[in-house]
Amino acid sequence: MDGTLPETGMQQVDWDGAVDWDGAVNAWHVAGSVYRMGRREWVTEAGWQQMYDDGVRTVIDLRNLREQQRRPSDPQVPEALLRRFEVLSCPTEDPDAEDFAELFGPYLRDPAHYGDYLRLFSTRLAAVFKGIAAAQGKVVVHCSAGRDRSGIIAVMLQLLAGAGEDVIVRGYRQGLRGINERHRTHGVPHVHEQYLDEAGLQAVLAQREASLRAFIRALDVPAFLAANGLAPEEIAALHNKLEES
Repeated sequence: MDGTLPETGMQQVDWDGAVDWDGAVNAWHVAGSVYRMGRREWVTEAGWQQMYDDGVRTVIDLRNLREQQRRPSDPQVPEALLRRFEVLSCPTEDPDAEDFAELFGPYLRDPAHYGDYLRLFSTRLAAVFKGIAAAQGKVVVHCSAGRDRSGIIAVMLQLLAGAGEDVIVRGYRQGLRGINERHRTHGVPHVHEQYLDEAGLQAVLAQREASLRAFIRALDVPAFLAANGLAPEEIAALHNKLEES
């Protein structure tokens, strides 16, 4: 049950499906052998080893090339360990595209715009699913915050796996709460966002969950994938990934 813990003032969060890889931010199990999280550079050496021990062999980065850089505060991880993973760069967007700023602002951050995102970047999003279908081992899909770009992929995968609407909405809620908690604990303020207390968070959730439900009800994932170049065997491979344990 969501609420505030009176002893600490911290938010009590339903962490169902959370993945505890050291350093990973907003890391969640999506379905089958697929996971999602925030930027991989936050993961420590111990966390990468945990990922490997859990069977992860492929990491798919949804960020733009200019986002794919280390920060001074990121932990050092031996190259020998990182080479044990295949990292695929699959940017889901072109932030310089016409209408991007008008539709999404500085970045995608509201399910009300997921439909526009699919329309504008359908080929790029389809490439992510091709990557998942062809991936070796378990797969981690990540963006920056682990909320919207990885979130839209998670929604589509869960629909493909046959998850119910409430389960999918809960996954979005967890992702939003997870990065909100990061804003609370991280010392460096975010340029565009700030930590929301429970009242503020509930107001945002109410609006965004309604938009997400509308998106879910309007989306036919198999039709989208087929229309954007995925062959029947690739869609079958996706189903296999979503059924693996």
